Amino acid sequence: MISKTINKLPKSLVEVTITVPWADMQTQWDQTLQKMAQDLELPGFRKGAAPTPMVEQNLGTKLQDEVLKQAMPNFLIQALQGSDIVPIDYPKYDLISFVKGQQMQYKATITNRPQVSVGNYKTIKATRPTPKTVSDEDVNKVIDDLFKRWKVRQSSAVSPQSSATQNQNQPGQVGSISFQAGNPSTSSGSSTPTNGQAEGPASPAGGQGRPDDTFAKAMGANNLMDLLGKVRKDLESNTSYNNELDFEEAILQEVEKITTVEIPDVLIQDELNRMLVSLQRRVADMGLLLEDYLKGQGKTLEQIKSEWRPQAEKNVRMELGLAEIARQEGVTISDQELQAEIDKIQDQRVKQQFQSQEPKLQLRHALRQTRTLDLLKKMVGGS
Repeated sequence: MISKTINKLPKSLVEVTITVPWADMQTQWDQTLQKMAQDLELPGFRKGAAPTPMVEQNLGTKLQDEVLKQAMPNFLIQALQGSDIVPIDYPKYDLISFVKGQQMQYKATITNRPQVSVGNYKTIKATRPTPKTVSDEDVNKVIDDLFKRWKVRQSSAVSPQSSATQNQNQPGQVGSISFQAGNPSTSSGSSTPTNGQAEGPASPAGGQGRPDDTFAKAMGANNLMDLLGKVRKDLESNTSYNNELDFEEAILQEVEKITTVEIPDVLIQDELNRMLVSLQRRVADMGLLLEDYLKGQGKTLEQIKSEWRPQAEKNVRMELGLAEIARQEGVTISDQELQAEIDKIQDQRVKQQFQSQEPKLQLRHALRQTRTLDLLKKMVGGS
């Protein structure tokens, strides 16, 4: 029977010292030896047919390493049964002593799920921002940008259409328009029929020539007035979407303010890494390498992370606070709801990843957080 000593440290770190008698280790040792022997081929013997003592001698420290790899996690699970310790990261194992035929002693360092306290979230106040009105000037800027890029493509004779229209030949994207810098794509069902007399913004100048029906059709529209209507509808949808994001952010900021928790370093590092990946994507979109970007900023990666750390701590506190509210409100995601979300994934390679448990757990958590935020939005109102 194993013995254990649990030592709780600051910032949710926990050290678990475990002692395992050889009687409990022997079965794992013998099973591992037999499994490894099946794949071992020694001179004078068929593969897997060498005598066990010879196999054990040949394997040397490889056998012990494999035994420890299997045994340490299993005995840690036993040691934590009945305790209030819930690991949120992979344990770090340190072997103290072990020789075949004698007891094994090792130490596992883990990060425990932190204790989270949230204030009265039912009294949170947040105001929904007033949506920005889409002006004719806003529409004209998009048209002008699309037209300039289309003219460049026309002049270079690379393609008769702008790259902004490449999606129109893809299944389910007929007539779509894609914009850069965060503007969403117009769906095929958003066309605005016109007889050429509909009122709209004046056609903007676009370098050589002016936008016309030929250009509009290249963008996937019926004519120029149709394109103007689609662009306006997209901009209005984008404005409404960003307005909702601002409202949600205001609520989450209030959640962060009323959340008290000693944040484990591992969670802060995870958030910093997530922020770094986001930066790398933005830099790549600019056609730069991260190294070149940092040189341009005159900063090192460590300096950037140091500057980000306060925001990373806020983000983690916000996330933990929302999860605690979900727990208190009994927010759950059923297996059927989880599978329904997975079924929506079109990319089969991405979908296949959800056959593993970890991606499923992450998706379930994200759905639970979203549902909890929706619940808070109803509580707050924001009108």
